[in-house]
Amino acid sequence: MRQPASPALSRYLAVAFTLLAVYASLHPLTGWHDSGAAATDFLLAGWPRYTTAFDLAVNFAAYLPLGFLWVSALMPRLGLAGAVILATVGGGALSFGMEALQNYLPSRVPSNLDLACNTLGALAGALAGARWGHQLLDGGRLHGLRVRHFLAGNMGDAGLLLMGLWLLSQLTPETLLFANGDLRSLLGLPAPMHYSAQRFAEVEAAIVCGHTLAIALLATRLGRHGERLPVLFLLLAALALKSLVLALSLSGARGFAWTTPGSLVGMGLGLGFWLAATLLAARLQQALAALALLFATVLVNLAPDNPYLANTWQTWNPGQFLNFNGLTKLVASVWPFLALPWLMMLRAERKT
Repeated sequence: MRQPASPALSRYLAVAFTLLAVYASLHPLTGWHDSGAAATDFLLAGWPRYTTAFDLAVNFAAYLPLGFLWVSALMPRLGLAGAVILATVGGGALSFGMEALQNYLPSRVPSNLDLACNTLGALAGALAGARWGHQLLDGGRLHGLRVRHFLAGNMGDAGLLLMGLWLLSQLTPETLLFANGDLRSLLGLPAPMHYSAQRFAEVEAAIVCGHTLAIALLATRLGRHGERLPVLFLLLAALALKSLVLALSLSGARGFAWTTPGSLVGMGLGLGFWLAATLLAARLQQALAALALLFATVLVNLAPDNPYLANTWQTWNPGQFLNFNGLTKLVASVWPFLALPWLMMLRAERKT
C-alpha cells in the first residue's frame, strides 16, 4: 500500500533553498550604493570579459535544485506542465531580480550570462523534478524511507530540513568542529576571553562535546525507532564534509586539521553522554539536547580567538567559493536558533 504524499517537505526545502540562493547572490550585503547605471543595463551588455567554464557550470548548477524542488512542491496543485512552467519562470525571475540588485553592490557584477545559466539550470531542474520528483512525494522509494524511519508530519519535515542545514554548515572551514551559533563573527564583535593554549583546548572540548550531544539527541528524536546507527552515520558524514572542505581550502594538506586534542576529547565525551542519554525518556532527551545546544552556543561566542587559526585563514583565498562560504557561515551562525524552537515545539509523544 502506498503511503500518502507529503508535499510539505518539498515546500520547506524549496522555500529554504530560495532564501539561501538570495543570500548567496547578494553576499556580503554591504556597501550598497547607486552605481549610476540602470539596473537593467546588464541585459544588453556584451560577453563578460572574465568568464570561465567553471563560472558557467556553477551558475547552471546553482539553480538546478531550485527548479527541482519547486516542481516537486507545485505539482500536486498545478499539475506537471504548470509546475514545470512556473518553476522555470520563477527561477528566471529570481535570477533577474538578483542580477539587478547586484548592480548596487560594489563586490558584485551583474551579468546576462549568469541570468541565462541560472534560468537554464532552473529549467533543467524543473524537468528533472517532473521526471523524478514523485520519488520524494508520491509514495516513491525515498518517500517510503522517510515515512518508515523518520518522525511523521510537519515536525518531521522541519527536522529533516534542520539536519540538511546542519550538514551544510559543516562546509564552513573556519569554524571549530560542529561549532555552530557564532554570532560574534557575524556581527564583527571582539572575543571576550583572552587566548591561552590550555584555556582554548578546554573550551574547544566543551564546545564540541555540547554540540555532539545536542545533534545526536536531536537526530535520535527525529528517528522513529530511536536507532543509534543512523546517528553515527550522520556524524561520520559531517566529519567527511569537514575533512573535504578543509582539504579543498588548504590545498589538500590539512584535510584532518579538525582532529585537535580538544575536538577529539569533546567528541568522545559527547558520544558517551549521548549513549547514556538514550536510556532517558523522550521528554528528558529533548530537554538535555536544548540545554547542551544552549551551553555550546554560549561557549562559541565566549571562546577566545585562536591566533594560529587566524593566521592560517589569512592566507586562504576563497576565490570562486566566496559566495558559498558566506552562505555556509550564515547557516552555521543561525542553526542553533532554528533548532531550539524545533526542540521546544516537538511533543514528547510516542512516534507512531
